[in-house]
Amino acid sequence: MRTDGPFTLRSGAVSSWYIDARQTTFSGVGARAVGAAVLEEVPADVTAVGGMTMGADPIAVATAIAAADSGRLVGSFSIRKEPKDHGTGGRLVGPVGAGDVVVALEDTTTTGSALMEAIDVLVESGVTVAKAVALVDRSSGVTRERVEARGIEYVALVTPKDLGVVD
Repeated sequence: MRTDGPFTLRSGAVSSWYIDARQTTFSGVGARAVGAAVLEEVPADVTAVGGMTMGADPIAVATAIAAADSGRLVGSFSIRKEPKDHGTGGRLVGPVGAGDVVVALEDTTTTGSALMEAIDVLVESGVTVAKAVALVDRSSGVTRERVEARGIEYVALVTPKDLGVVD
């Protein structure tokens, strides 16, 4: 966490503090801890976890590895920002498709827009989203409201209060 702002967030909001979750999720020790924490939130019927590239990517892979280490088969996937116009095309990448049950992931959320975009892509692909998990939620409840309005369970692992910060 950095407190030497101001920082402009993806949402356009300006904050005095910033979480760069990838400083943790891209480290071996951090990825192991994050994967284990997220796996605790993954229902037994879920076949894969993932979300928008690039924030969700290391979380998804770490969770899939944690699952494999515990004897569970949980794949990981990524959602491109734009459809690819060559190869197999599309936005959804990885071993997931119509009929799968997944958990949508986000590293840090302020408005829930990236998580909602991921959910939309998954639903349009015939994938059932059983749950959404954010590593850090700084949305003051906005993301929870948006996700739960779609009938999807939502969990935030860390909030600003947990970090001792206030905007």
